[in-house]
Amino acid sequence: MNIGNLMHKTQNGLSLAEINNTVPIPKNAGFWKKLLAYSGPGALVAVGYMDPGNWVTSIAGGAQFGYLLMSVILISSLIAMLLQAMSAKLGIVTGMDLAQATRLKAGKKWGFVLWIITELAIMATDIAEVIGSAVALNLLFNLPLLIGVFVTVLDVFLLLILARYGFRKIEAIVITLIATILVVFLYEVIISQPNIAQMFGGLIPKPEIVTNGGALFIALGIVGATVMPHNLYLHSSIVQARQYNRKERDSLKEAVKFATIDSNIQLSIAFVINCLLLILGAALFFGYSGSLDTLGQLYRALNDNSIVGAIASPVLSVLFAVALLASGQNSTITGTLTGQIIMEGFIHMRMPMWARRMITRVLAIIPVVLCILVFGSTESVVEHLLIYTQVFLSIALPFSIIPLTIFTSDKQMMGEFKNRLWVNILAWITTVILTGLNIWLIISTFQ
Repeated sequence: MNIGNLMHKTQNGLSLAEINNTVPIPKNAGFWKKLLAYSGPGALVAVGYMDPGNWVTSIAGGAQFGYLLMSVILISSLIAMLLQAMSAKLGIVTGMDLAQATRLKAGKKWGFVLWIITELAIMATDIAEVIGSAVALNLLFNLPLLIGVFVTVLDVFLLLILARYGFRKIEAIVITLIATILVVFLYEVIISQPNIAQMFGGLIPKPEIVTNGGALFIALGIVGATVMPHNLYLHSSIVQARQYNRKERDSLKEAVKFATIDSNIQLSIAFVINCLLLILGAALFFGYSGSLDTLGQLYRALNDNSIVGAIASPVLSVLFAVALLASGQNSTITGTLTGQIIMEGFIHMRMPMWARRMITRVLAIIPVVLCILVFGSTESVVEHLLIYTQVFLSIALPFSIIPLTIFTSDKQMMGEFKNRLWVNILAWITTVILTGLNIWLIISTFQ
C-alpha cells in the first residue's frame, strides 16, 4: 500500500496525532480479544445517531403512527452502516481522514470553503448538545436554561481531563453513557407493555408510509437526518488510533474487518435505542391528541396519569432526563474531536487542545444565549432552535458523503480495498437519496 503512504506524507502530519497509533493490538490473539481491542471508535460514531435532536421526532412518530415507522429506522440504520464502514476503510487504507483526503484533492482554496461549511455543521451539532444538556439540567435540578447553557462549558474541561488518561478511557466513558441510555429506555419500554406482534410487524415496510402524507413527512425527516456529516470525518480519523501495521496488506485487511464489525455492532445498538424511543411513543402516547413537540412536554407526560395511565411516575420522568443528559455529554466528546479533525485536515491549522475545545463550545452557546435573551427562556423557544440546526447539517452532508463515495471507489487511492461494484452502486444510490432528502428538509424547514 505504498500509494496510501505517499499520500499520507503530503498531509500536515497525522490525523489526531495525540491518539494516532496509540492503542495496542494483541499479537496472535483470538477473534474476541482482537475485536475487544478494536472496539471503541464505533461507539463514538454511534453517538451521532441517538443525539437529543432525534428524540422528539422518534417519539412523535410512534405517538402519531404507532409502530409503522420502525421499518424507516431499520433502513436508516443500514444506510449508516454502509457509509460508516466506507469511512473507516478510507482512514485505515490511506492513512488519512476524510478532511485530509478532501483537502489533497480539492486544494487550499476549496479546502478553506469546505472547512467553513463543515465547521458550521459541527456548531449545529454542538448546539443540539448544549440545548439537550441545558434542558436536562432544567428538568432534573430546575436550573434556569440560561445558566444551564453556561454550565455546559464545563464539559470541555471534563473532556480535557479524560484525554490525559488515554483514548481508551474516553471510549469507555462513551460506552458507559450509551449503556445508560439503553438501560433507561429498555426499562421504560418494558413497563409500557408494547404490542409485541405489531412491534416486529413494524419492521416490514408498508405502503401507508408513502400514501399517508403525515407519515411520509416524519419518515423523510428520519432518513434525511440519519447520517451526520461530522461522523464521517470522525470515524475516518479515530480508527487510526489502533496499532495495526500500516504497510502490511494482511494487517490492513484485519483492521478494516474489525473496524467494520465494531461499527456495525455499535450502530445496531443505536438502532435499538431509536426503536425503543419510537416504541415508547407508540405504547404510551398513540392516540394522544395533545402536544408532544418538546423534550419538556415528553418529560412531564411520563408523570401524568391522564396521558400514560397507571404507570406514570416521577421515576420515569427522571430516568428520561438522565438519559437526555447522558446523550448530551456524549455529543460533547464527538463534536469537539471532529472540530480538531477538520481544522487540521482542511486548513492545516493546529492549536492547543484546550483552545480548540473552548472555541468550539463558545461558538455553540452564542446562538443559544442570543435566542434566550431575544425570545425568552421558555423550553419551546430554545428547542425550536434545534430545527434550524438541522439545516446546517443538511447543507454540509453532500460535501462529505460525495467525496467519501468517490475516494473509496478510486483504485489509485484504495488499491485492492476499493469498493466492490455492488457497494459502489448502493453508495451512489444512498448519496443521491440522502442529498435529495436533505434538500427537501431545508426547503420544508423554511416553508
